[in-house]
Amino acid sequence: MKIQGRNAVFELLKTDKTIDKILLEKNPQGSLNKIFAEARAKGIRVQFVDKKVLDKESTDGRHQGVIAFSTDYKYASIDDILGATAENGLIILCDGVEDVHNLGSIIRVAECVGANGVIIPSTNSASVTEAVIRISAGAAEHMRVAKVTSINRAIDELKKAGYWLYALEADGKSIYETDLTGNVALVIGGEDSGVKRLTREKCDYCISLPLKGKVNSLNASVALGVAAYEVLRVRSK
Repeated sequence: MKIQGRNAVFELLKTDKTIDKILLEKNPQGSLNKIFAEARAKGIRVQFVDKKVLDKESTDGRHQGVIAFSTDYKYASIDDILGATAENGLIILCDGVEDVHNLGSIIRVAECVGANGVIIPSTNSASVTEAVIRISAGAAEHMRVAKVTSINRAIDELKKAGYWLYALEADGKSIYETDLTGNVALVIGGEDSGVKRLTREKCDYCISLPLKGKVNSLNASVALGVAAYEVLRVRSK
């Protein structure tokens, strides 16, 4: 859904609706600078573009230098996710996954392995947009996704609920030497930075996948896929 015009976009920023991105005219002036500041404070992606790009995206040319792309996806809460767990729960936490393709693929993996839910932060992260739903092959419509203000506070809640937290990091203990029974929460980091230091410290363990080639990392969604199916394999014994 496209929202255009300075007042309309500014009011949208006051709500808790998901905003995928904002197109802003280059060299913004006046209230456009206020929109940029508010979007930046909320961790929303802003692209500076030429006026002709806005003209092309606009429905009637009355964009006033700004167009926001919003989605009405209904998020779950952590309580919703925990309420769906009987025993041997599996929850996925994304610590700063900003690429929509990775988030869509992660949600698809989570649905395929029967995870109870996915937790994402409200800032510096991709949100569940129409693009993410499409990339997930529709899995986002069946998977509980919670958006939280703090991943670290979410970790505290999961620990109180009896979950063991495992951060997927290249320098962790081999996943094949790790006890993955019980309630498991896998934490996957951003594309470049990985799991943040404070988040790693809050997790119970750091685990890794063996890398035998010359490339020293896996795509976030691929790494999650391997780890999540290892959880399933261990539980099937």
